[in-house]
Amino acid sequence: MIKTFEDKKEEQVEAHSDALSFDSLGLSEPLLKAIAYHGYKHPSAIQAKAIPLIMNGDDVMAAAQTGTGKTASFALPILESLLTKKQSSQRQTTVLILTPTRELAAQILASLETYGKYVSIRTAVVFGGVNINPQKNKLKNGVEILVATPGRLLDLYRQKAIRFDDLDTFVLDEADRMLDMGFIHDIRKVISLLPKNRQTLLFSATFSNDIRKLAKSIIKNPTEVSVTPRNTAAATIAQAVYNVKKSQKSALLSHLVSQHSWEQVLVFTKTKHGANRLTDYLKEAGLKSMAIHGNKSQSARTKALADFKKNKIRILIATDIASRGLDIDQLPHVVNYDLPYVAEDYVHRIGRTGRAGASGEAISLVSADEAKLLAAIQRLIKQEIPIKTCNSFKFEKDDKKGSDQRRFFRKRSKKSHSDKFRR
Repeated sequence: MIKTFEDKKEEQVEAHSDALSFDSLGLSEPLLKAIAYHGYKHPSAIQAKAIPLIMNGDDVMAAAQTGTGKTASFALPILESLLTKKQSSQRQTTVLILTPTRELAAQILASLETYGKYVSIRTAVVFGGVNINPQKNKLKNGVEILVATPGRLLDLYRQKAIRFDDLDTFVLDEADRMLDMGFIHDIRKVISLLPKNRQTLLFSATFSNDIRKLAKSIIKNPTEVSVTPRNTAAATIAQAVYNVKKSQKSALLSHLVSQHSWEQVLVFTKTKHGANRLTDYLKEAGLKSMAIHGNKSQSARTKALADFKKNKIRILIATDIASRGLDIDQLPHVVNYDLPYVAEDYVHRIGRTGRAGASGEAISLVSADEAKLLAAIQRLIKQEIPIKTCNSFKFEKDDKKGSDQRRFFRKRSKKSHSDKFRR
């Protein structure tokens, strides 16, 4: 692939961040000690650019894809600022981090605990789907950092369990996903409750027109940081497609996992029912599997993720909504059992592997009726995903009729493909 000016500029940013050390960013000894304890040596590009700005008190708009170290880029400077501030009062918080899903909220809290290992700062996470009373009790004496999903936060506010008089930093994380999930009205309600004199940080995978419109209404003169090209997959991810009849997808997935001895595989399905059916199939095939989706209780989702991280289960099957915020160190394999309806979600999905410089593999099982979805993904990422086959698996001919099928199985010429992307 020909490198553009933006690609080259991105490589320069990455190289610059590799030359930096965390202590050059002005972080205090307790934070540097925690960073060293967990084996981190150099800040990522987003960390190198965002941390000094946030520590300076600037309002920041940052574009950062999954797996770029985004959470640490706001967690570290927030923890640094709290080292010199007094504790929050009863039912108050100094920092509010708003995020779209339970899993991502829990992951952010885990990151705060990682980097705050040697500091005494009170944190809490609140989200729906669980008893509200323990959360109210947690907030009674106040916390310095509150991580929350919008609906539960508003419930707690209405019940007078939380107030925002002491708040001086507001973080809106995964802003693009917030809008996709229809949280815009809840976001505006939350913002209306916050002090106008505050630091605001907005993080998003992309700066769409809707994101810019939202930012304009909540941030005055932000500093914009963008270190990740829009809608691109990490170069460390090896992508491939298997052409397979829809009814054979489960069998092919089982075969690939067994044949290649994959020990940890994250699988994406379009629907909750599809996730459940696939889980049952894989269990019958002797492969330890569990599903996480919106119909699962929070305790079940938490247990499934914990077991997956500990390699107690081999395959975790997730829908897009439930998967947001999944953070699994050095996950080797991601499988798109179904292609997503929205092409951008493909980038988010496969970004669960190939993180922090590690290599990963992203496999898509594509039936003929998904031809248009595959074409949309390849247009978005501006590359053709290689088609693979498996000689030890007996593929059946896809009997779907129509022009989509003919286009899907026809091998594209390199000339027509490159011409299409130059236009």
